[in-house]
Amino acid sequence: MLPTIPSHLYELPIYKKAIEIITLSQNLSQYFTEDLCELKPDGTEDANIYFSGDIVQQSVSLAPEILKAELEHYSDKKYKHVLSIKRLTYLLYKNCSRLERANSNGKDYIAILRRELKIFRKLQHTWALRF
Repeated sequence: MLPTIPSHLYELPIYKKAIEIITLSQNLSQYFTEDLCELKPDGTEDANIYFSGDIVQQSVSLAPEILKAELEHYSDKKYKHVLSIKRLTYLLYKNCSRLERANSNGKDYIAILRRELKIFRKLQHTWALRF
């Protein structure tokens, strides 16, 4: 049986920003996929297409980790989830850098995701101080 999640957790600014990042990264990935799905003249695929999928996977993992940290009763386990969120944020930022080097028109939109990630990092820092 799944635990009941208090409704106030969905109102956390960090949780709301995580949901925005999920939506943004999914749209960005779709844009990159359309640009990078064609094979190169030598028949190989563009390796940067995988970074767009990584961004989606990492962003989708943010919100559940936030909820897990909020529902955890022991501070050492809460901290484990906080560290996981920090790592995911770092990886997202790093994959943004990789996608900026891709041969796609979508790299103009990476700046938007980076800006949202910077805001998320600030929220994350403030939120993590509670633990």
